[in-house]
Amino acid sequence: MGMSDLIAGFINEALDEMNGCAELQRSELANKFKCVPSQINYVISTRFSPEHGYIVESRRGGNGYIRITRVAMESERLIMHTVNAVGEELDLNTAAALTANLLQNDAVDKSDAQLLMAAVGNGALRPAPASMRDVLRASIFKHMLINIM
Repeated sequence: MGMSDLIAGFINEALDEMNGCAELQRSELANKFKCVPSQINYVISTRFSPEHGYIVESRRGGNGYIRITRVAMESERLIMHTVNAVGEELDLNTAAALTANLLQNDAVDKSDAQLLMAAVGNGALRPAPASMRDVLRASIFKHMLINIM
């Protein structure tokens, strides 16, 4: 298990213990895991982003903290929030993160998630020019989610 996995696991445990909202100090986490604070920033930005269902607030400085809140929504509301969060373009990694969040929060089932990813995957979009794939991916992703509701 890598350092990022250990840090993410610790943060998830803290969120579970504190009913979905944890305030952590970046420097304390860095000391605990014997890493640089930028490693903590990396984990938070890649694993605890809005696409993954979290709100992150940060205050820097001597008494600075990071407040991470797990967002819980009803299925339809989460789907509509996701549709509205997708802009005019959507890359494959973001589509995968959004889909994983929907699946984790039971807004879609495993079958819907697999179909969604198949429809927006690079294989399905291969006939389109590379410059248009992210635009098409966003449109397909949003339309499929609306129809899932």
